[in-house]
Amino acid sequence: MAEWLWELFPREPEGQLSKRLNALVTGAVCADVARALGVRAHLRLGKQARDDGAYDSDNILGDVMEALIGAWYREAGLDGARAFVRQAWGARVQRGDKAPQHPKSALQEWAAAANRRTPEYVVVDRSGPHHAPRFKVQVKIGTFADATAEGANKQEAETAAAKALLAKLNG
Repeated sequence: MAEWLWELFPREPEGQLSKRLNALVTGAVCADVARALGVRAHLRLGKQARDDGAYDSDNILGDVMEALIGAWYREAGLDGARAFVRQAWGARVQRGDKAPQHPKSALQEWAAAANRRTPEYVVVDRSGPHHAPRFKVQVKIGTFADATAEGANKQEAETAAAKALLAKLNG
């Protein structure tokens, strides 16, 4: 992915390329690619996992997509894996003229620019079965502002909380 971005955006600064890369390889994007490829129809899950909605879990589908890329690499080598990734991600890689900024980075930059404390993230709840957990995370900037959000993993919940707090601050 990094090689592809470098080819597509040769004049873009490294920091912007990193933002593009991070936006394209998140678990949620990998899960969307897996859905587009019809991966769910080929998953074999136990009854409990099926009952818990694992067929549509970003966490599981993202992991499956990563495993597929690894398997493709093992079977077809680097050139085959590269071609597979480029075909599977397709136009996603070229969306947007400006590199997207991750919500956690944007929140940290907002706090610094506003002379506020660094955002702090705290897991306030974890629920659900081991294979399909739910995390609730609160982000706060000192006593100035806070927001809470949920996700299928800690990182996803932190990102959603940062996004929610940014919406509050900019709304």
